[in-house]
Amino acid sequence: MRKFMNLTKALADENRVRMLMALRGGELCVCQITKLFGLAPSTISKHLSILFQAGLIESRKSDRWVYYRLPDGAGARPVRLTLEWITVSVGKEEQILQDKKQLKQILKLNPLELCKPQCKK
Repeated sequence: MRKFMNLTKALADENRVRMLMALRGGELCVCQITKLFGLAPSTISKHLSILFQAGLIESRKSDRWVYYRLPDGAGARPVRLTLEWITVSVGKEEQILQDKKQLKQILKLNPLELCKPQCKK
């Protein structure tokens, strides 16, 4: 029951659903996600933590950066079905299409320059 509740909690926020849709294109660093959503890094971190707890995303750390992606092989069956349902349900929504367009521009930016302001101590 806990896994199910974590999944439903993760899907109860529009920004988290948008993050999942953004990650369909591949791995993104926190800086790229922050740039896309224009939210405070702490807010982004909280959203990513909820998605991670639900098993909807995986992460890896490389130096000072953390990268997020959808689970390899789309993870366990409930996660796979959830990700498929989200894609079918909102994949053509205007906000998702705008995010996809904006993400293309963000991916053209130098990641080192993009992440520099957030990595200062």
